[in-house]
Amino acid sequence: MSRAACSGSVVSVNTSEATGVRKRPQPAVELEVERGVVGDAHAGPWHRQVSLLAVESVEKMRTMGADVGPGDFGENVTTEGIDVARLPVGTRVRVGACLLEITQIGKECHDRCAIYRQVGDCVMPREGVFGRVLEGGVVRPGDALRCEDQDGSPSEGTTGGS
Repeated sequence: MSRAACSGSVVSVNTSEATGVRKRPQPAVELEVERGVVGDAHAGPWHRQVSLLAVESVEKMRTMGADVGPGDFGENVTTEGIDVARLPVGTRVRVGACLLEITQIGKECHDRCAIYRQVGDCVMPREGVFGRVLEGGVVRPGDALRCEDQDGSPSEGTTGGS
C-alpha cells in the first residue's frame, strides 16, 4: 500500500449504548487507552476496542439499495480515502491525536443484520476493521488518518502494490 493510500480522514465518529444496533454520529468521541470509545457499548479491555469502516464501503451498500450512512454498520469511526480493510493486523494508524493498532480484519456475523435482510449483503463482516487504543484523546470528523511505523514516523506502506 502506498503512502498516499495510507492516509485519509475521519468522516464521522459514532457511538451506541447497546451492542448489535446502529451507532449515532457524534460531534466528537474520546478514545481511552486500552478501553476504546468512552461511553460506547463495545468499550473494554479487549482487542476490538474501536471499529472502523470506510465510507467507500458504506457507498457500496447504498448503490445496492441500502438506506445507510455513517454509524449504521456499528462502526465507531467512518473513514475516507484509506482502504482500512487492506491494512494488515499490527498496522498502527494515527487518528487525529490518537494512535490505534489494527487487531482484526472483519468479523463473523452470527445473525443476519437488518442491512443484510434489506439487500442480501453487508460489508462490515468483510471490510470493517478493529483496533486497540495505544494513545488516547479526542477524535472528530475532519481529523486526519495516517499509517505510522513503530517509531511514529509516517509509514511508506505495509503491503505490496498501490
